[in-house]
Amino acid sequence: MSSSQTRDIPLPPLSGGMLIGAALLLAAANFVAVLDTTIANVSVPTIAGALGASSSQGTYVITSYAVAEAITVPLTGWLASRFGTVRVFITSLIMFGLCSALCGMATSLDMLVLFRVFQGLAGGPLMPLSQTLLLRIFPKEKAAAAIGLWSMTTLVAPVMGPILGGMICDRLHWAYIFYINVPVALICGYLGWRLLKRYETSLMRVPIDAVGLALLVVWVGALQILLDEGKDNDWFASTEIRVLAIIAAIGFASFLIWELTDRHPVVDLRVFRHRGFSASVVTITLAFGAFFGATVLTPLWLQNYMGYTATWAGCATAMTGILAVLSAPLAANLSSRFDGRWLVFAGVMWLGAITLLRTHANTDMTFWQVALPLLLQGVGLPFFFVPLTGLALSSVEEPETASAAGLMNFCRTFGGAIATSLVNTSWEDRTKYDRAELSGLVDQAGHFSTLLTKSGWSASQAQAQISDVVQSQAVMLATNQLFTIAAACFIFAALAVWLAPKPTRVADTSQAH
Repeated sequence: MSSSQTRDIPLPPLSGGMLIGAALLLAAANFVAVLDTTIANVSVPTIAGALGASSSQGTYVITSYAVAEAITVPLTGWLASRFGTVRVFITSLIMFGLCSALCGMATSLDMLVLFRVFQGLAGGPLMPLSQTLLLRIFPKEKAAAAIGLWSMTTLVAPVMGPILGGMICDRLHWAYIFYINVPVALICGYLGWRLLKRYETSLMRVPIDAVGLALLVVWVGALQILLDEGKDNDWFASTEIRVLAIIAAIGFASFLIWELTDRHPVVDLRVFRHRGFSASVVTITLAFGAFFGATVLTPLWLQNYMGYTATWAGCATAMTGILAVLSAPLAANLSSRFDGRWLVFAGVMWLGAITLLRTHANTDMTFWQVALPLLLQGVGLPFFFVPLTGLALSSVEEPETASAAGLMNFCRTFGGAIATSLVNTSWEDRTKYDRAELSGLVDQAGHFSTLLTKSGWSASQAQAQISDVVQSQAVMLATNQLFTIAAACFIFAALAVWLAPKPTRVADTSQAH
């Protein structure tokens, strides 16, 4: 009997120490992949300063990873079928570790962004495949425990990311936010192969949609570069930006046509014919984009204008995850008992309400005045994410579940990357506009300037002080305006979920990567 045939015979699940060991290494692999989506958030100012770049350019470190990861998520199913689930998982994990090492050794922002792209490409398959393998090694009666372990690491990692990133940047060197991945990836890769190779799947020569993949990379890449570089090139006054816009538009149109007509599309767009799935994707893209954009903006504002260290900015940002972890079991339990649309609506509206509360921020806020809304916001996250996944996958036909899961997570991840670029650009533009408006209103009669000079300040010192106050308030106004836009996106996302019909079946969310 051939080895490929023997793999078709179901193997018994692991037990005892081997099960615990395999579960922990799979959880660790998922942890580091998710961790890297947030660990650089509070480190952007430090990294940008060390590499001689602006904070706005530093956000490329976040978006490059997110876009690369988004591109490989839809390919995970094809890779696993073509090369084997365990083989792809272990290779991705080792490559993730090696690319993390390269990120830490980067000596320029361009090098770091390039290596972050490679890191994202390697990390994309880790989340879905770690979940798949956990379900394969656990006994069926303990499948809930497997999903619980996977979900817990997925929720805890974003919480730990800002804290770890802040502490490392303040106490060590920014490169260690990438170096910490290396031993975890290499050790788990070696032990994982020893423990899991018996669970390798049989190989199928599934054709790859090379044209569709190329078009996906072209239009996604062109759009992301356009958004990242537009503000520095005066947008469409620049020939480069106009060319990128044309490439993105033509690439996107070509991608749609090709994917809708190809027999083996890399992204099965036909699943959008299901109204429930389409409504769910709109909801998750808008809501996750609003959440991720606000999450990126918060540490930039705290570090650049509120005097926070990276550690304290990370602690404030990470507050969101505390109640998210605690409320996740309740959300999972309620999702199986109630109409998911109500849970999603309530969760996303809660996120919008808390974000709307944050629009009243000011420059005199204490740490807890900043952190408390973020802490409360965490309650809504599981009620948004957990039932929405089930709602989306229950709306498509059974054979389409894997394709739908990949497409939904591509939209979610790419939405976060787009939101990061838009928030960064809008924050700078709104700050300039608000500063110009305030400059025409502040101290028109010269009373404040006269008061300062009478107190012993020179005229230039008085002018500099007034300028600093105007800049600080302009940034605060711009920040609150963007929180308002994020709140509006949450509200629109909450309403969009009602476009979905009531689900008639329960989906297998084990494929929801």
